[in-house]
Amino acid sequence: MRRARAPIFDTRDRVAVVTGASSGLGRRFAVDLAASGAQVVGLARRGDLLAELQTEMRARSPRSRTQVCDVSDIVEFRSVLADIEATDGHIDVLINNAGIGEPDPSSAGADPLDPYRAVFETNFFAAVAGTLAVLPGMQARGRGVIVNVSSDIARAPGPGEPAYGASKAALSAFTEAVSFDVDGSGVHLHLLYPGWVPTAMGQPAGSDADLPPKAVRRTEAQVSKLLLERIGAPNVDIDAAPIARLAPVSRALFPRLYRRGVRRATQS
Repeated sequence: MRRARAPIFDTRDRVAVVTGASSGLGRRFAVDLAASGAQVVGLARRGDLLAELQTEMRARSPRSRTQVCDVSDIVEFRSVLADIEATDGHIDVLINNAGIGEPDPSSAGADPLDPYRAVFETNFFAAVAGTLAVLPGMQARGRGVIVNVSSDIARAPGPGEPAYGASKAALSAFTEAVSFDVDGSGVHLHLLYPGWVPTAMGQPAGSDADLPPKAVRRTEAQVSKLLLERIGAPNVDIDAAPIARLAPVSRALFPRLYRRGVRRATQS
């Protein structure tokens, strides 16, 4: 069993914002941050689930709260972040976790790009807008953490998820590029690669035979624990399933063999 590490970034009394906080990984991040002593603001679209989350967070951190916000509405999202900074004085941690999966092909209307735009608005542009909104204040204070939740598919795309994979690949490239600009400023940008987690979005239908290998499976608790241990560290990437790093290496060294393996895995 992996030994727990002491957190690098002290979250006590810090203001943390988590998007997509109503369920899945976002909910777990929000609850665990509150338990660590942070004042958490959880954002999501579903007010009923946010109300439950607020009760749970306040049992651990009385000043934590939730707010309904659709991050794909960039104007609204920026306004909410500005209001939080005005009310609480600063934002110390931003976790851009909100995301949507691959669109239903039948959802395409007259313009086949529309489903792609919808995925990018939530998975990419919202995270970019949030990052750019809080970054100046963090740089001025010389302290802060931004975590953008990516996916291993961004580094090793496979069939069936072109919109989702592209949005996460764009997010990874953006985050790593900006991380160079903030080196030495006291602000840390991270890309979280959570592995495969059985959330409402990630859980496939069917039996255990449909699940990915155990080496890349993680629970919400495992990913959240790792995140709280690693934020503020020098490394940009936070890999919950380190073995997944081998996929882009094998793709580069053995491209034909890699493609055959991916096809077999996705057709089985």
